[in-house]
This record gives sequence, structure tokens and C-alpha cells, in this order.
Amino acid sequence: MPDPFVLSLVFAATVSLGWIAISTVSAAVMEAAGKAAAETWPENGAGSPYGRGVTPVDLAKARLRCGFSAFAAAFVAAALAGAGFAKGLVFAVAAAAAGAFAPGWWLRRKESKRRELAESQILELAVGLESGLRSGQALPAALEAVSGRLPQPIADEIQTVLREYRLGLDLPDALARMGARMPCEDLSLLVGSIRLAQQAGGSLAEVLQKMVEMIRGRVEFQQKLKTMTSQGRFEAVAMSLAPLAVFILLFLIDRPLMLPLVTTVAGRAAVAFDVVWVSIGFLIIKRIVTIEV
Repeated sequence: MPDPFVLSLVFAATVSLGWIAISTVSAAVMEAAGKAAAETWPENGAGSPYGRGVTPVDLAKARLRCGFSAFAAAFVAAALAGAGFAKGLVFAVAAAAAGAFAPGWWLRRKESKRRELAESQILELAVGLESGLRSGQALPAALEAVSGRLPQPIADEIQTVLREYRLGLDLPDALARMGARMPCEDLSLLVGSIRLAQQAGGSLAEVLQKMVEMIRGRVEFQQKLKTMTSQGRFEAVAMSLAPLAVFILLFLIDRPLMLPLVTTVAGRAAVAFDVVWVSIGFLIIKRIVTIEV
């Protein structure tokens, strides 16, 4: 039986080396995140490049926490399952990579959904501003009235514009900052037309009327395009899930026939090969049916 003193020294040395490695990686990641924050936030006036109120440092902290937590959980799970040290380490490293990737993926997904929802509300914003200006309101008052009627997230963005305006920022500049926070072609056109109308003079209500007609036409075209490509998107999902459905069906009907696919090295390699090619096919079909205008 090994000497307890030797085991204690080995354990202390392992913990120390692990702590040094974790500290080194954390310091390097945080330094890179700090440089990214200094270059992109908030000097560009667009807010965080990763999402509303999220800095590169915040994202780096979340990635470190998730990565280290996933590594520890996967390593403990592999040890409890009886896997060897090498297999457990490989599994833990893979889990750490997935855990470090998860916060960025989740943030991009939430920001994409928020942007898509805001894009669907640009037409309501333009119509509300036109109605307010035609009723005799000034542009700040029209923005205030519209923000009380529109849903989130566009209402929140308008409130941010009004707060910046009350703090002394020019209204066109505050609107331009909103356009930078939410990159959207319709919003960029709306903000640009407001800036030009205020700088060059003329009837802003008439300009907004033209913008409403143009945005309404673009929305109708996007809806028609989405309807026309819906069959292609369904086919991409159906063709990608077909091999999985066939595997489950055959596994339930004839289990001895399908077991070699999950119990042998050649079977697992074949499954991995199939997953790779199905994923490539899904991405190709999705790229074909995704039309940007």
C-alpha cells in the first residue's frame, strides 16, 4: 500500500500544478478580453459587440466558469463510470471545450432573436413617427409617444435614445447609436432619412411617409420569400433527421443487427462518418435556401 505521506505530496503537487495552469489560462484569457474591450467597447458608440450590456470581459468570465465547471463535472463522471485516466481526461477536455463555447453561442442566439424581433417592429416605428409628426408633435415627443405603444425590444431602444438626448446628445447622433446597436437595413434607412431631413430641411413627415411605403414593400417581399423557401428548409431538416429515424426504427425492430454500430470501433467510425456527411448536407441545403436581399 502506498505511503499516505507520498499520496498527500502527490495530491498537493497535482492541485498546485492545476491551480497554476488554471490561473495562467485565466490570466491570458482575461488579458485578451480586456484588449478586445478597449478596442471595441464603448468607444464605437454601439454598446457591446456581443450583446446589450455584455462586455468581452463578461463573456470571457462566463466562458472560463463554464469551461472549468464542465471539465470538473465530466472528469468526475468519467471516474465514477470506471473509465481510465486517459479516457476521462479526453472526455473532460472535450466537455471543457463545449462548455467554453456554450456562453458565446447562447449569447449570439439571444442577440439574433432580439435583433429579428426588433426588425419586425421597424415598420410600426416608422408609422408611429409619421402619425405623430402629422399631428403636430416634434420628433422627440413623437418618439416618446411611440415608445409607450410599441412592444419590446424596440421600445427599450427608443427609451435609450431619449435618455441620451436628455443628457445632451444630439437626437440624430442618438438615433445613429441605436442603429449601431441593432444592425438592420430598414432601421439604417430610417435613421439616415431622419438625419438628412433634419440637416437639409423639408417636411420630415413626407420623408417618413416614403420610408413607410418602402419598408412595407420590403416586409411584404421578405414574407413572400420566406414562404417560397419554407419547403427547402423543411427538406433540409427532414433529410438530416431521416438517418436517425431509420436507425431508431431498425434498433427497435432488430437490436442484434444494429448493436455493432454502437459497440464496435468500425461501427462507431461509420456513425461518426455519417454524422459528418449529414451535417455537411444540411449546411449546404440551408445555404441554398437562404437568400439574402
